[in-house]
Amino acid sequence: MSQLVDFYLLQGRDPEGRTLDQVWGWDNEDLEQCHDFIQWMFPLDEPSAFNPDAPLVTQDDRLAFRTDPQLQAAMRRSLSVFLAFLGLSVAEDGRVVRGRDFERRLSLWKHANHNWLRITRVLKSLRLLGFETEAGAFWACLRELHEKEGFVSPDSFQYWREAATGPGARPFNR
Repeated sequence: MSQLVDFYLLQGRDPEGRTLDQVWGWDNEDLEQCHDFIQWMFPLDEPSAFNPDAPLVTQDDRLAFRTDPQLQAAMRRSLSVFLAFLGLSVAEDGRVVRGRDFERRLSLWKHANHNWLRITRVLKSLRLLGFETEAGAFWACLRELHEKEGFVSPDSFQYWREAATGPGARPFNR
């Protein structure tokens, strides 16, 4: 198994000695202030410009996430943790919607910040690892927040569009 799969199966640690279970338990301040967890929580197949210790997703990793129910459940939990940090949540029907803390998290949406880059990473990682439905639900919410509320700059929104609908993306129902 890879170090990434071990981390996601709660059997391994990142280079800082943290488990995924520990990261899931962080509060919003920890998630905001720590900048090297996101590459482990939402890995890509390209090197990180910010974290040289970030894992690189392999073909074997992709297959594992697409077929192992434990990895799938863990990724969905990671997504829920990140969405809650943004003030969002997953509704019972699978849509991503404003969560109960959305109003308290408005500063993340109104002013440019590093979390906008994180959102791009999350969309790419979800698609890469086979979570097209979840990426589509997140994208639909982001699109609504941008188009109806005017949140985020057009440039950042375009990055999200490309991450969600770029080459290799399956069309979303919305």
